[in-house]
Amino acid sequence: MPLRIPRIRRWFAGGAILVLVLVAGAYFYASWRVQNALKEVPGKIGLNVQQSAQGFTVSRSEAGRTIFKIQASKAVQFKEGARAELHDVMITLYGRDSSRFDQIYGTDFEYDPQSGDVSAKGEVNIDLEANPEGLLKPDQAPPKELKNPIHLKTSGLIFNQKTGNAYTKERVEFSIPQANGSAVGVHYSGKDNLLTLQSQVNVIFNGPNPARLTAVHGTITKDPRQVVLERPHAQSAARELDADRGALFLRPDNTLDRVLATGNVRMESETAPLTHVRAAQLDIKMAAQRDSLQMAVLSGDVQLERAGVQPMQGTAGRVVMNFLGKNLLKTVHTEGNVKLVQHQESNKPSSPAQDLEVAAGAIDFFLASGRYLRDAQTSGPAQIALRPTGGGTNPQTIVTAGSFQARFRNRGRLASVHGAPDARITTSNPGQPDRVSSSNTVDVSLGANGSVDSIVQQGAVAYVDGERKAWADRARYTPADQMLTLTASPRVVEGGMTITANTMRLNRSTGDAFAEGNVKSTYSELKAQPNGALLASSSPIHVTSQSMTAHRSPAVAVYIGNARLWQEANVVQAPTIEFDRDSRSVIARGPNAQKVSTVLVQTDRSGKSTPLTITSAHLVYADSDRKAHFDGGVLAKGADLTLSASQMDVFLQARGQAAATQSAPSAGKVEKVVAQGQVVVTQPTRRATGQQLVYTSAEDKFVLTGGPPSIFDAEHGKITGVSLTFFIRDDRVLVEGSNSSPTVTQTRVAR
Repeated sequence: MPLRIPRIRRWFAGGAILVLVLVAGAYFYASWRVQNALKEVPGKIGLNVQQSAQGFTVSRSEAGRTIFKIQASKAVQFKEGARAELHDVMITLYGRDSSRFDQIYGTDFEYDPQSGDVSAKGEVNIDLEANPEGLLKPDQAPPKELKNPIHLKTSGLIFNQKTGNAYTKERVEFSIPQANGSAVGVHYSGKDNLLTLQSQVNVIFNGPNPARLTAVHGTITKDPRQVVLERPHAQSAARELDADRGALFLRPDNTLDRVLATGNVRMESETAPLTHVRAAQLDIKMAAQRDSLQMAVLSGDVQLERAGVQPMQGTAGRVVMNFLGKNLLKTVHTEGNVKLVQHQESNKPSSPAQDLEVAAGAIDFFLASGRYLRDAQTSGPAQIALRPTGGGTNPQTIVTAGSFQARFRNRGRLASVHGAPDARITTSNPGQPDRVSSSNTVDVSLGANGSVDSIVQQGAVAYVDGERKAWADRARYTPADQMLTLTASPRVVEGGMTITANTMRLNRSTGDAFAEGNVKSTYSELKAQPNGALLASSSPIHVTSQSMTAHRSPAVAVYIGNARLWQEANVVQAPTIEFDRDSRSVIARGPNAQKVSTVLVQTDRSGKSTPLTITSAHLVYADSDRKAHFDGGVLAKGADLTLSASQMDVFLQARGQAAATQSAPSAGKVEKVVAQGQVVVTQPTRRATGQQLVYTSAEDKFVLTGGPPSIFDAEHGKITGVSLTFFIRDDRVLVEGSNSSPTVTQTRVAR
């Protein structure tokens, strides 16, 4: 787990050294030496003599080496009770291998031969010092120099030479270069080499970072070499540690090898950010170097809580911490349903605060300078979830992959996450289908405040949002605007529509789509509309342009930049085309001098197809009305006729009606034309003008009014009337007058 663990030797290593000193050094070692020494006193110094002895020395040797030496300035034995007193006593213990130079000294001791008790009267001092080179030097040679001996002081010490037990109910004080402390009441059992610290174990660590270790009770054993503390509590200026039980395991040289805390292990920081860690067990392995940590293992429902600007919670089954020199944390390995949750603040009102949750079977963390997270790596399938704070109706996003690699900024803030292979992003909105995108890889970038800036997927990207499906080689999603950008051959399919472009953007909130560069759309899966006309066929409708904006509700797409729409042979081309897929309607427009071009294929009675091309500034067409409205300098060109006007309405024949009169269904056949404003009709041999024109295809008849209308024939001259009716095929012209001049003239004009 991502724990910033500083030098915790003040919690454990120091406590271990302290207890080692207090117990293994003082009572276990001293009491055992006192027992062996005082057993020899009666016989060696003649306590059966009643007179006093001045300035004597008693020692015991084995294999040519002195085990201990007792020196006293005076020994006095009393007749009554045969008790003996020793004054100014110095006991030096060398050990059987001469590896020690321990000294026990005091002013007055009393020996009771009946009970076997040797009691200290007053203060007793003990100095413990190792002498590894003892075997290489002459017998009883002191160390060349005393290196930080451990000093203990107590009173009321009673040693029974019959049972080998020693005890005192008084306070015991001790000091070492790193710490000093005390305990109340000590009992040593000679039979099983068990030393018990009765109560009030208290250790104060010195140095630049002072710390304190307390326990309500403690025991020390020789085999195995360990110190067990009940309810230990360690505290420094920065953090605290508590547990139900603590065990300190010692090496043969009595240096600390391992610390094991069990039962309700709790660690808390006292400085910001406030951090709480709980576990069933904490196991610490010490390095060979003095006071150096090698490894620390938390196990059993490990829980982390960190307060601050970005609160964090974490859980795991097991956490393994590895250390460098100077107790700098190097790596942290977490395993067993690992989960980390970090609250992310939001700087935008439109983007709610969210929780970033990481879950994996195992996560490895790598630290820089022993303090801040640098990298992290998951093992096995992993998941990153972005959940809105407090739940609600806001969407939540889940990112999964085969594994994730994380990078951190200064001070351990998450900067980016890379996932591969089999990356998958699922966004869920209450009451809506899930939005799912998959790819080979995924990269998540986070801002300085911890919120997600972008999610990039690469390699075989596939996206599903209800009926909408998309493919590309690269996709970039930004949660702030919920925009998904597809590049590298993107393709989108929805409701029978397929779109390709250089770049596509999909708004995952509104459903709108935006395409840029070489846009190509195909609307397929169309049903034939018998009552429709221009776009009534079941054939695909195609649209190309430079850019496109498509709205999901209603289903309208706007194509801009050399846009071209066609179905079969009918074509609309314009700078801008707006197409409604559901109603099959078209709005086309061109700014300034750019025109809209519409091609309607006409089939005559002989079955011959001829195009009718209409240019204008604007076009509005609805297939349900079968009406195309043109305005803005309209010009229509057929095979042998040209028609211009300010605006024009073209009514098309229903596709079902055309099917009844032709061998094949036709779309776009003109049924009627109504033109208004500066109407000009041009044929090869005549030209007609007026203000309004009505054309009916069934009779090939034009009715021209307003202006007044006129018709000019190169051979027969000009004809003017209130209304002119002329026909294409037989060249007839019908001229009507007004009510004040009811004259009707019919003329045959020969070509």
